[in-house]
Amino acid sequence: MPALQAQQLAAAPPVGSAQPAASPQQSPPPSLDPVPQALPLAPAVKGSRPKSNPSLLPPAAKTLDSGLGRLASPASLALPTKVEEVRIQELRPLSLKNVENLAEVNNPNLKAIASQVDQAQSNLRAQIASWYPTLSLNAGSLPAYTGGSQRTSFDPDANQGIIGNLIDDPIATSSTSTSRWALAATLTAQWALINPQRVPQVSAARDQFEQAKNQYLIALRELRLQAAQAYFQLQLSDDRVRIGQESVRASLVSLRDAKARFQAGVATKLEVLEAETQLARDQQLLTDSLSEQSIARRDLARILDLPQNITPTAKEPLRPLGVWIPSIQESIIAAYAFREELDNAILSISVSNSQANSALGSVQPFLNVFNSLVTNRYTGNQGVLVDLPGSSGWAVDNSVGMNLTWNIFDGGAARAQYRQSKQRAQENSFNFARTRDQIRFDVEQSFYQLGRANRNIQTTSREVASARESLRLARLRFQAGVSTQREVVDNQRDLTQAEVRYSNALADYNSNLAQLRRRTGLDQVAICQPPALSATKPIGDVTVPVPPEPLQPACQASSKG
Repeated sequence: MPALQAQQLAAAPPVGSAQPAASPQQSPPPSLDPVPQALPLAPAVKGSRPKSNPSLLPPAAKTLDSGLGRLASPASLALPTKVEEVRIQELRPLSLKNVENLAEVNNPNLKAIASQVDQAQSNLRAQIASWYPTLSLNAGSLPAYTGGSQRTSFDPDANQGIIGNLIDDPIATSSTSTSRWALAATLTAQWALINPQRVPQVSAARDQFEQAKNQYLIALRELRLQAAQAYFQLQLSDDRVRIGQESVRASLVSLRDAKARFQAGVATKLEVLEAETQLARDQQLLTDSLSEQSIARRDLARILDLPQNITPTAKEPLRPLGVWIPSIQESIIAAYAFREELDNAILSISVSNSQANSALGSVQPFLNVFNSLVTNRYTGNQGVLVDLPGSSGWAVDNSVGMNLTWNIFDGGAARAQYRQSKQRAQENSFNFARTRDQIRFDVEQSFYQLGRANRNIQTTSREVASARESLRLARLRFQAGVSTQREVVDNQRDLTQAEVRYSNALADYNSNLAQLRRRTGLDQVAICQPPALSATKPIGDVTVPVPPEPLQPACQASSKG
């Protein structure tokens, strides 16, 4: 407070100096709060009808890479009917690059969305056709035969003055017959000079076509993310299987040592039971990991649409893919620039406005110019006296003119549909704001989770090294008789949990890195150099094999508890 008062006194004019008179219209002093700067509007940045830009995303592969020809997807309507057709006959190792290539070529969902793009293009072409004249042919008789007869009787007494004395019979008769072949056709050409609904309908179809192309790019980004995440999940399940196998081996060693010490009389039965309990825990971990591995393999096979008798496996080990270079602010701005969801929201507003104009056009005049050519040809008689010779002839009529259609009053339906479309446009503007906020949150979430996973990799790696050394020392102390089996079991469990957390951190890091690629449209990643590994597999401290254990029915297995 004293410093603030000193500043105020220093800024005040000296006593006795002349001060300007306060103007009655003098504006109040500016507020200390910063004035928020108005953000640019999306239509001014992207345009009111943004065009799809496929160059922002690498195009999807159309053919499989060399060596992947046997992994082409089966026919779309193929359905296995025999056990041999779904029995797995091959485990195919795949890299992340192979997975992306197979997903882009085989995935049926991407093919379906590509078909929707073709459908939208066909719909646009159908709407553009309203600008062209139409030519129609109507042949009602091609040809047509008419046959029949008619007999009419007249009473002379009831028809005096009409028949007179020309007929001597008391009852006069008249017979006519029809036997005629006719050929008639109408050729009509019409062109809409004024069609108030034509322009907005074509505009709406063009915007929907752009939306379909954007939706394909969105699906392609999402497919690449799903394929990468499924591959990372498979790598994680493989690593958990490895951890489970190593844990079972360590438990077998601990159980062997505990039994040996118990038989030598230097250990108790409790230590043997503790070792058996830990072995059961590790066997359960291995069982769960094997189940997750099988599920992850088949999930990846589903995304890749592989043949029914092939299961993919991970060719590459689980390790960090790279380092994200852009800052969080650059990532957010890139997401706003590259994400097609925002373009689709703007196009939805344009489509709704076009539909509103089309609704108003339904109550405006429609003017058409037409030319109608009618021709017919006939042979035979129609409604003539019997025994008269037949006749033949032809006729051609041509008419040219204009017709006008105007729905002057429709009860207010067009105006109501116009308001509905305008209200839908306003709804789409709110959806744009929601999508914008969600995009930023997704980028920030992935960015912060990537940093958390990076920190977890650092901490869990140290935890694994410390736990491994603790287990080695605990086992040496137990063998020397200065420690108990409980200490070995606890350290072994700590090592297993540390390795699981380390694997989870690696998979989480790669998954969030893939999410940042998908959510920002950027690919600015510094690739990690693979570690230099020896050609020979290192031999660990524990070389005990893991014996296979037969699976017993649940009822029989539970009875041993």
